[in-house]
Amino acid sequence: MKEKDGGPSCSECGIRNCYRRDKTYPPFCLTGKFAAAAEETRKLYRGSGIDGRIARAAAEIEGEYYGRLTRLEETIRFAMKLGVKKLGIASCIGLLDEASLYAKIVRTAGIDTRTVICKVGAIDKTRIGIPEELKVCPGCNESCCNPALQARILNEWGADLNVLIGLCVGHDAIFNRHSKAPAVTFIVKDRVLGHNPAAALYTAKFYYKRVLDEKTFPAPRTISRRKAPERKKK
Repeated sequence: MKEKDGGPSCSECGIRNCYRRDKTYPPFCLTGKFAAAAEETRKLYRGSGIDGRIARAAAEIEGEYYGRLTRLEETIRFAMKLGVKKLGIASCIGLLDEASLYAKIVRTAGIDTRTVICKVGAIDKTRIGIPEELKVCPGCNESCCNPALQARILNEWGADLNVLIGLCVGHDAIFNRHSKAPAVTFIVKDRVLGHNPAAALYTAKFYYKRVLDEKTFPAPRTISRRKAPERKKK
């Protein structure tokens, strides 16, 4: 394999010796290359700081419940192991019903919750530079997602842990950048595949093989340059 941008990495490895250490590392293995850094991270996870607490809690849940808990249950057990008292929920408005049920279930574990949906602040998309014709519904008020405000509200509330439910690709990145508390994901949004994005990979060589060729990706919808209808004044 030709070296490009640093050469092959884990996605090109078929040995996976880093898990059981019962084989031989390939020449390009990152474990060997970053041995000193690996030792630094071991000390990080062994420590009493938040990274260490999170690393150990996650590993303990894997050992105690491997293959026995749903992700719903895992997020709650994880919060309990960390001693979380306040759990923030950053939800897509389209999954608010799911977020409401999730909050109800979390509270049965004695953990307080607060949910903030993505449209909080009600800022129309045109006010952040999006053309009217690029709205899903041109001519309507269409509030943009506001993950930075979601994070700020949960920060001010004092969330110990935040859980993401269906935030858009990119908006989840903004939320994570602004969240003071650690954040984990419960639901990943995928409108086409019923919020199961891995299905595109499982069917990539058969039903959904177009994902292997970027030329077959659907073209963006045609933008109409006609003037959007004027809004009625209230």
